Amino acid sequence: MKGVYIFLADGFEDVEALATNDVLRRGGVDTCLVALTDDPFVESSHGVTLGADAFLPELDADHAGTTAADVMIFPGGMPGSKSLAACTPLIELMRAHYAAGGSVAAICAAPGLVLSQLDGWKGRPFTCFDGFQDALIAKGGVFTPEPAVRSGRIVTGRSAGHAVSFALEILRGLRGEEEAAKVAHAMYLD
Repeated sequence: MKGVYIFLADGFEDVEALATNDVLRRGGVDTCLVALTDDPFVESSHGVTLGADAFLPELDADHAGTTAADVMIFPGGMPGSKSLAACTPLIELMRAHYAAGGSVAAICAAPGLVLSQLDGWKGRPFTCFDGFQDALIAKGGVFTPEPAVRSGRIVTGRSAGHAVSFALEILRGLRGEEEAAKVAHAMYLD
């Protein structure tokens, strides 16, 4: 699966999904908003309806040629994160994507609910919203309350208040420090 995908379930956190999408597009990354079903509209945890670009059942599951520049992104929010974590086809896709060399990123509740379904957490630093760290700690992950944490091909973010930091960390991995700094400067974050 080639490209950068942001997965949305009803109850996703508005800021975590949209700020991430915005920062990446400002940095020249072509993103795709993906709904879990074939319903083109997904409702956020704060009642904002968003139109998806694609649907999970229609995604190409071919992982040939997948690299670290191919990213699956999971925003937090409730019950969105729980729905992402409970979606067996999505979790299977994530596992195959990561095993093929792709990257994953999750923020807020999603690291603990979604990314905890990956193996290989022993000694790996991560961050998430307080209260969602236990599943990753149980797998040997090391919780750190930073805004965003990169560990190899995994990026985690703390909360809605740190969504831009999370997005910039993903952008840094995709387009380099210079492009991330340009976007941060254009947004008056430096």
